[in-house]
Amino acid sequence: MIEKKVFEKIAEEFGTPTYVYDGELIKERLRVFPREIGILYAMKANSNPYILNLLLDTSRLDQKEFGIDTVSPEEIALALKIGINANDILFTGTSVSNEELDWVMERGVLVNVESFSLLNKLGKKYKGSEIFVRVNPLQGAGHHQHCITAGPESKFGIWPNQISEFNKLARKYDLKIIGVHQHIGSQILDEELFISAVENFFKIVLRFRDVKTLRFVDIGGGFGVPYQPGDKPLDMEWLLYGLLERFRKFCKKEFGRELTLLVEPGRYLVAESGFLLVRVTKREEKPDGKIFIGVDSGFNHLVRPAMYGSYHEIENISKQYSTKKEKVIVVGNLCESGDKFSVKKPHLIAKPEEGDLLIIKNAGAYGFSMSSNYNLRRKPAEVIVSRIKIRRGIHLVGTEIKEIRKRESLKEVIKI
Repeated sequence: MIEKKVFEKIAEEFGTPTYVYDGELIKERLRVFPREIGILYAMKANSNPYILNLLLDTSRLDQKEFGIDTVSPEEIALALKIGINANDILFTGTSVSNEELDWVMERGVLVNVESFSLLNKLGKKYKGSEIFVRVNPLQGAGHHQHCITAGPESKFGIWPNQISEFNKLARKYDLKIIGVHQHIGSQILDEELFISAVENFFKIVLRFRDVKTLRFVDIGGGFGVPYQPGDKPLDMEWLLYGLLERFRKFCKKEFGRELTLLVEPGRYLVAESGFLLVRVTKREEKPDGKIFIGVDSGFNHLVRPAMYGSYHEIENISKQYSTKKEKVIVVGNLCESGDKFSVKKPHLIAKPEEGDLLIIKNAGAYGFSMSSNYNLRRKPAEVIVSRIKIRRGIHLVGTEIKEIRKRESLKEVIKI
């Protein structure tokens, strides 16, 4: 956990609101994954270039197969800019235009084909290309209906009963299927559910046994983190090695040849590392006893509570050790009645007063990456905190605070 004095220093130097990331925790999360499993980081979770480089450098030190899962040409451009090889980037787009497809193919990036529409567009113009195929296993899961990415209501992927038709059309276009992909949803905290979904997917992969070019099985992401008090964190070591063991048995006994297992973690790698540091700007007690605490941020900076009803723990850093806590409704500074960080229930935190610093936890994934300039409010700065060793006769542990994205200036927004 980042120390109180570090948050105070960041607020003093960079102001609030500011996103703060624990760089050491990001590296720890990446190191949980076995070397035998290939990693495609889901960039949409957090696309800060410094964090991308941190993940890339850590993977090289640990000799992990590391690449990027992208969902737009813009994400691809950033991945290429920081030095990711085109053949280590997977483009998992949806409703892809001809212009976008041309841009992606010109750069040699592998396309994850999720529909017959995209298959026909690609096959007619780029015969002989290597592709992934995204399958909808008709089994979805996730923390919110909008985050379930498989099942009969999902827009993503071809259905299992369409695989034969897909393979036939791919052969017609001389497209080489090198990977089969699924993604059932986000924020899964049930190991058994995850394993059950993967074992179901292995049965679907068997339908590609005659595809001699197949090399990869991509089981997607969805690894959850504890947001709510009482949430049980995933036993990632048990889960990952269990998946790897089942995959090896599947390849040897059922598929008949070796394949490479891929995963697409995003939230798991960065969510718990991130904090949105804000300052209390209003304390208002209503006649009915409700206490509203206003802060200098809103859902333009962290939209998950408003969009998904998500809970994020909030702590009063200014009164970190106080035992006097109260139930409050934390709200933002946007002109919207739905601009609340306390959505379904109040937060129980040390008595907040104007000027206090609060941290909104687990904000490292889908925080800044989903932010906007709504109400023409400026986006916050981002800083990363690392622990470093300093030699002064003996080794001491020090703290480095590095700005990794500047706050938008008022001049840029309102053209002063």
